[in-house]
Amino acid sequence: MLVDGKWMENWQPVQKADKDGRFVRQTSSFRNWITPDGAPGPTGEGGFKAEPGRYRLYVALICPWASRALIARKLKGLDDVIPVTVVNPTLTDQGWSFGGYPGADADPLFGARYMHEIYTRADPQFTGRATVPVLWDTMRNVMVNNESADILRMFDSAFEHIVPSDLRLYPVHLAAEIDALNPRLYDLLNNGVYKAGFATSQRAYEEALEGVFAMLGELEERLTGGYLFGDCLTETDIRAFVTLIRFDAAYHGLFKTNRRQVRDYPRLSGYLARMLDLPGVRETVDIDHILQGYYSIKALNPTGIVPKAPDHIADLLRT
Repeated sequence: MLVDGKWMENWQPVQKADKDGRFVRQTSSFRNWITPDGAPGPTGEGGFKAEPGRYRLYVALICPWASRALIARKLKGLDDVIPVTVVNPTLTDQGWSFGGYPGADADPLFGARYMHEIYTRADPQFTGRATVPVLWDTMRNVMVNNESADILRMFDSAFEHIVPSDLRLYPVHLAAEIDALNPRLYDLLNNGVYKAGFATSQRAYEEALEGVFAMLGELEERLTGGYLFGDCLTETDIRAFVTLIRFDAAYHGLFKTNRRQVRDYPRLSGYLARMLDLPGVRETVDIDHILQGYYSIKALNPTGIVPKAPDHIADLLRT
C-alpha cells in the first residue's frame, strides 16, 4: 500500500482485521461527483461537469466493484462518452499493473506501470490502497471518484442531456426500497464473500458464511419477477449480479463459501442468464480475468494453480 505517497509493502489481501479476525474494507477516499452542470454532488466539491470524452474510467475485469461501473456505462449507452482502461487481472507485489495481458491496456494518460502511480498523481501524499474503479478527469488532471456506488449513480443520471435514456437505475419511486436493500446486500453478500475468504478466525469465517447464504436464500425468495424489484431493473440488480456471476467460479472454492453454488438456486440461475442477456452486460464479464485474478492471490492460493471455469458458467457466457 501507499504511505505518504510511497509504496511501502507488498500487496496483501487483508487490508485490516478487527479484534475478532473480521475482514475490514478500506473506505474510498476520492468522493467528488460529475453532475450535468458541474454543481457539487452529495459529497466532495463541484467543477466536474458531464462532458463527452472528458473522463476516463480505470477498471479491473476481475473486480466486482469496478464491474458495477462498467455495467452501468453499458446500460446507459456511455461507451463513446467515457473511455475505459483495463488493468491486468493478476495482482503484483505493487498491486494493479498495466498492460502485458490479453484484454488489458497500457495506461494511455501517463504511461504508468502501476495503479498506485495514478493515485500519487492525484495526491502525492496519499496513504491507502490503490483500488479500482477510478474515474479520472483529463481536463483538470485530477481523480474525481474511486467509490463504485457513487460512480454507478453518476452514470445513471449525470449524462442524460448527452445520451438520453429511458432506463433509470435509481428510480424515485423505488429509492427508499433500494436504499434499504443495498446496505444489507453489501454487508451479507457483496462484501460477505470477502469477509469469509479473508477471515483470520474460525468465528469470523462462520459468521460471514451464515450471512452469505442467508442473503442468497433471501434473493432466491425475492425473485418472483424478472428482477429484485419486480419488473424494474435497478442498480441493486447490478450490485447483486457482479457477485453472483463470480460466485461459483471463484468464491465457492477460493473463499470457502462452499455450502452451495448459485447453480443450486433455480431462480438465481435464471436471473444470471437474464442479466447476461441485457445489452452489453455479457461484454463486461471476462471469466479468464476473473479466474486469473482471484487465483493470483498468494495468501489464498500459494501454488498459483488456476482452475478452469465451471462448465455451467462457461456455457452461460457463451450463450
